[in-house]
Amino acid sequence: MVTKEKLIELLADIESNLIERTISVREDKLGPAVCALANDFPDHKSPGYILLGVSDDGKIAGLKWTDADLQKIGAVKTNGNVLPQPSLTVSPVFSFPAGEVVVVEVKPSLYPPVRYDGRCWIRVGPRKAKASIEEERILTERRASYAKTYDLVPAFGSKLEDLSIEYFRLIYLPLAIDEETLSQNGRGIEEQLASLRFFDLREKCPTNAGILLFGLNPLFFLPGAYIQYVKFKGAEMISDVDYEKQFSGHYVTGLRAIDEFIKANILKERPVRGHTFQEDIIKNYPYWSLRELVMNAVMHRNYESNSPIYIYEFPDRIEIVNPGGLYGDVNAGNFPDTSDYRNIAIAEAMKSLGYVNRFNYGIKRAIHELVASGNGKPVFDISLNTKFKVTIKINNRW
Repeated sequence: MVTKEKLIELLADIESNLIERTISVREDKLGPAVCALANDFPDHKSPGYILLGVSDDGKIAGLKWTDADLQKIGAVKTNGNVLPQPSLTVSPVFSFPAGEVVVVEVKPSLYPPVRYDGRCWIRVGPRKAKASIEEERILTERRASYAKTYDLVPAFGSKLEDLSIEYFRLIYLPLAIDEETLSQNGRGIEEQLASLRFFDLREKCPTNAGILLFGLNPLFFLPGAYIQYVKFKGAEMISDVDYEKQFSGHYVTGLRAIDEFIKANILKERPVRGHTFQEDIIKNYPYWSLRELVMNAVMHRNYESNSPIYIYEFPDRIEIVNPGGLYGDVNAGNFPDTSDYRNIAIAEAMKSLGYVNRFNYGIKRAIHELVASGNGKPVFDISLNTKFKVTIKINNRW
């Protein structure tokens, strides 16, 4: 955490390209600033700082910061417009005779290039600028020397021809990259894929994320990368199976198939007589909560495992089981208030495709909607070392 002494030191250093000064908390100002510092183009390997309430000449601007302002600042980390999610901390408000200052400390990303709203920003001397194609290439190549999550590891034995380039170009690329960058894009397909973490230029093959998102046959390279749905007639697994279905294939279209299946086959509604003798329509499960918990399993599962994600439907509940327990900074004491990402590229892709709205938000909203709809709180079993399980009870009026 930045101290007041550290802030005074930063205020005096007007030459550093690790410091951004601004008097605005508008997201279109903060987002590019966070993005540029996270990309660490000069390769300082040191945190950068945004000094809020400080003019370009280094003088304190006489501003006062409210709780609403601080919430806007913190939202830059979680709203999903800076991808991959940046690592940043927001200081308390520091008071001076000339005004108040807040410091945002931004750590260099291990997974560059980082983008804000589809654009890649870097620091060029004391200012930020949109990265050129060559500058993005440098960031992409630098990532290869950093620590990787499994989805960023090369899918050895695969080749470019194992991907559906048509789906990448026509569906995904326009969602992930802004129109201006696309119009100026003179890069080959391998570099386009690599800039979004789907291809490894050093190994000349797709990454695991590339196979999962666009692979013509993902199960050949990742045998556990599918979802198994089973509907039981009774309340226990020993009861007869009523229906089962497997979902496999690349995620760029497969996630939509899962979404449609939930709406068409799992969710049901019926009228019930209310207290005023009028009929109310009740649902067995709230759509948004169920979809969120399934998509959360897709995003956070351990893809090194050969076990699939299981969705078990019983007459009185649904159970979702995915390989991989709590990860990184998340533990039994801080779940679900803390998030970390086992699959950084998959998380980013799901945000671009519209299956994630904001980071570290979906689980809490899912809980809220389940309680409000009469299903009660979901039960999270985090005692399983190699699996994560959530149980959702059917609506108590059903």
